[in-house]
Amino acid sequence: MDIWQFPVIFSIGVVAGVINTLAGGGSLITLPILIFMGLPATVANGTNRLAITVQSVLAVAGFKRKGISNFKLSLFMSLPALVGAVIGAQLAVDVSDALFKRILAVVMILVLGLILWNPIRKRNTNVQFNGDTASLSRNRRIASIVIFFFIGVYGGFIQAGIGFLIIAVLTTISGLNLVETNSHKVFIVGINALFALIVFVFNSKICWSIGLALAAGNGLGGWIGSHLAVTKGERFVKLVLAICVVGMVVKLLM
Repeated sequence: MDIWQFPVIFSIGVVAGVINTLAGGGSLITLPILIFMGLPATVANGTNRLAITVQSVLAVAGFKRKGISNFKLSLFMSLPALVGAVIGAQLAVDVSDALFKRILAVVMILVLGLILWNPIRKRNTNVQFNGDTASLSRNRRIASIVIFFFIGVYGGFIQAGIGFLIIAVLTTISGLNLVETNSHKVFIVGINALFALIVFVFNSKICWSIGLALAAGNGLGGWIGSHLAVTKGERFVKLVLAICVVGMVVKLLM
């Protein structure tokens, strides 16, 4: 990789990190760019997980520093997701580049449908939830485990757009506001990305030079995004989410 590409990748990582933390879909930017730079699709997929893992750690730390965290609930949602992540990542390393690119194209169309549907508007504000999993009904706990397992499989396989899925599920099940939802989302995404990353590392599907540059940018973006989410509040998160939705609709339609 040429030296001039490092600041470019770092800058892209910062933008993607902020987007991922405040809304979701940053991987829809970074993954195609990594492939465009010449990385095999599977290597680009694995390299992106390094950046997502670092971003998530710093985002979680940022939310924690601002007093917005509930690790018990985050871990409850993360456990089935990490099991799914290992399965999804193993499927990803075994798929051919040509097939992965076709799958990525289909996923982008599906994410477009999710964006246009915009499940955030459908949040059930009548759900009463105090952040304790015990306050969730038995059916909601079972549904959470099953849904987050399949989200984990998806995240382990391709990652792109997983933030929107998690936001949709968390707001539907718990009725948490978007700031609290994002604090759980970055934790779940981080656990998912970490276990997927381990699979990609063992299969030698990481480009470390590009991955570290992207990770540094994503990490800074994740830290910035977590502080913006807390200090600016839910209205700001909704604004950024709306901008990201419009931007990705335009991107995916082009």
